[in-house]
Amino acid sequence: MQELKSIVVQVTPFVQNSSIIYCNKTKKCAFIDPGGDIEILLAKAKDNNLIPEKVLLTHGHIDHAGGAQELSEILNIKIEGPHKADKFLLDDLQRQGEMFGMMAQNCSPNKWLEEGDIVEIGDLKLMVYFCPGHTPGHVIFFNKENKLAIVGDVLFQGSIGRTDLPGGNHQQLLMSIKNKLWPLGEDIEFIPGHGPNSTFAKERASNPFVADSILDS
Repeated sequence: MQELKSIVVQVTPFVQNSSIIYCNKTKKCAFIDPGGDIEILLAKAKDNNLIPEKVLLTHGHIDHAGGAQELSEILNIKIEGPHKADKFLLDDLQRQGEMFGMMAQNCSPNKWLEEGDIVEIGDLKLMVYFCPGHTPGHVIFFNKENKLAIVGDVLFQGSIGRTDLPGGNHQQLLMSIKNKLWPLGEDIEFIPGHGPNSTFAKERASNPFVADSILDS
């Protein structure tokens, strides 16, 4: 088993969890959801002697994708994800940045991701699951061997992603959690887009929005 390591850095005024995921054997890494504060992310990678390989996006909101294009150009690495249904969000990042007083560039991924795709980082493999609801093109990344999921804004400790933004769909989000996340296993730890890590078991037991007692009622 290739050991997956993660460094979580909170970026942007929205306190978003940007993850640097790396293969402990090769030291190759991916920046997941670099919403901003690029200099901090670059310093973290350098301090840990990591070799940047790609940028990965779970979805197109500014706090997750606002710095992706800049980071890609600085390091000359490709951007993969999210699903193409989030293109309208990525095309509007600069305008959104002006509204929120944030630096952001519109983003043009080198590859859109689909359900069933496999993303490689060094010797690691991340499986891609299409999980719309928070946004139309949201994806999550899952490494089975290390029992870790990076779920963006689909699920949080004690909560779920909001669905009142353009393209959001509450019922779709609930079905993504029930039909895509829960089957991965109760012992899966997840890194959410905001807040602390949790496990699917804990959320199925006590999350007031998606606990089994609620979804199965």
